[in-house]
Amino acid sequence: MRRIKNWFQGLKLNNKFTIICLIFVTIPMIILAGWMFWNIEDNLINEKLSAMTFKLDMAYAQVIKNVDTINMSTQFFLSDQGLKDFLSAEKRGDSYTTEEMLDFYNRDIASLERMVNNNTYLYQIRVYVDSDSMQEMMPILYRRERMQRLSFWQEDFSYGWKFGYKDNLFSSYGQLTGEREILSLLTSMEDYGLGETGVLEVAMYMDTMFPVIYESGETLWGSFADGDGNLHFAHGIDTEFNQELIKTILQDNRSVKEEIHVYFYETQGRQLVIGYQPLRELNGVLVYVDDIESDLTKIRNQRYVFVLCGILVIILLAVLVNKVAKGMLKQFYSILRSIREVQKGDLDLVIENCGSNEMGELGDQINKMLYNIKQLTTDNLNHELLVKNTEIRALQNQINAHFIYNVLESIKMMAEIKEDYDISDAITSLGKLLRYSMKWVPGNVTVEEELEYIRNYLSLINLRFDYEIYLSVNISEVILKQRIPKMSLQPIVENAIYHGIEQMAEDTNIYMKGIEDGEDCIIEITDAGRGMSEEEVENLYKRISGEVEVSGGAGNGIGLKNVQDRIKINFGEKYGIEIASKLGCYTKIMVRIPMNKEGSV
Repeated sequence: MRRIKNWFQGLKLNNKFTIICLIFVTIPMIILAGWMFWNIEDNLINEKLSAMTFKLDMAYAQVIKNVDTINMSTQFFLSDQGLKDFLSAEKRGDSYTTEEMLDFYNRDIASLERMVNNNTYLYQIRVYVDSDSMQEMMPILYRRERMQRLSFWQEDFSYGWKFGYKDNLFSSYGQLTGEREILSLLTSMEDYGLGETGVLEVAMYMDTMFPVIYESGETLWGSFADGDGNLHFAHGIDTEFNQELIKTILQDNRSVKEEIHVYFYETQGRQLVIGYQPLRELNGVLVYVDDIESDLTKIRNQRYVFVLCGILVIILLAVLVNKVAKGMLKQFYSILRSIREVQKGDLDLVIENCGSNEMGELGDQINKMLYNIKQLTTDNLNHELLVKNTEIRALQNQINAHFIYNVLESIKMMAEIKEDYDISDAITSLGKLLRYSMKWVPGNVTVEEELEYIRNYLSLINLRFDYEIYLSVNISEVILKQRIPKMSLQPIVENAIYHGIEQMAEDTNIYMKGIEDGEDCIIEITDAGRGMSEEEVENLYKRISGEVEVSGGAGNGIGLKNVQDRIKINFGEKYGIEIASKLGCYTKIMVRIPMNKEGSV
């Protein structure tokens, strides 16, 4: 199973698609074909069983009709008074004159003969008289000795039904009847005081009594089993196989109580429909056999042809589906080859003729991805160059900064000697300001460091004005330890002074507040300056977001845009600054950065 799974996984997509399609087509087709041909065979067998039942019903009705004919004829002869008187006279040994004999013949024998001739179902009705001197009156009256020529004759023969014998009463009869066999009902004719006066034989052809048997063919044939266990077949049907089959059927159905028993039977590789009909009126059984092997063979041959055609259709379908799948996946394979080339390092590759379908969309996205990869590669290279240049400039600044720090320190000492401490403090703040701005750091700084820089900046700013700008801070220790891009809060304070406070020229406050907001924190910088209108706020948003191009002039929002860009580059698109302002009241800048719990410790 695992080998099959590994083999399937190793196939190409078009081959997998072909196999899956064939599975979804072949399995239902096999199930449908199996069900269809099974149903055809079952219907054929049921039809044959129904036909067999009908045939046996008809055969039984015919037998009953013939039996009634024989019984009625028997009763007619037994009740004929003239015949009874003649037989009694013969038994007593009475003699008849020629005129009496002619009168009996013309009156009684002729009447009986007409009755026999008028009944087309009967073969003969004959009366055998135990007398050697009686004048025979054919075809009705015969001496008893002639009966000895018939095959059923025995000294102690029994009366009743006799089946399947030939008429050998006269040699010419055998020539007339040919292969046709007869059956008869033998009845003793008796006189109350004299005993048996004759034997009555009412005969009929076997094929008249059992037409269903004698109309048999190669596949449809029957047999009659009499009470003595003798089997009677049509000429040429009594093969060894058929005889053994009938014996088996009789053995298997000994306990059957139904009037008609019809069933399907298989033996020696042959499929048969068996009909079993008890004939109690004849003390026998009628068995009919329909060999449906050839019919079932035709159905099986049709099944083989269907399977062969199905295999050919599946092969053609496999070729067609595989071709269609290749056509559908042609663009996919082209994209796959392109990706393999990209893996080898060819980033200049472009997938052409992408189209408008899903594969085309995939090709477009890959082209965009390659463009972005090249762009990012270029940006990374430029960034690395910028870092290197920054490091070089930082080294240069450090060299320049040492000279500046030494000069400022000398000026500070001169101011302290002259006891001009305001100048000394201003120079101290300026030194810290320059040291913070010129110091190169590899990453972000803490909010606390940025806040210290803002305090030094405000102390120098207050030297310029006649009024005082106070800084109010409400920031927790956790937020003070958060890291933020260097010089990202000071431009906001500078912006508040030059665009909000300077025009008012009076003492005022700048408020800085830290707020924890889930996994983020917000630093609010609020000034009590002139504020902005909604239109001014909207325009400022556009400049910050880059919708409106800004230049390097004052009052155009470039400082806030730089802060926004640096925060988004460092932390992602969801972070940055927001603005809230009311004209004549205040302006509030809110800086959102992520909380780094580990970094806040």
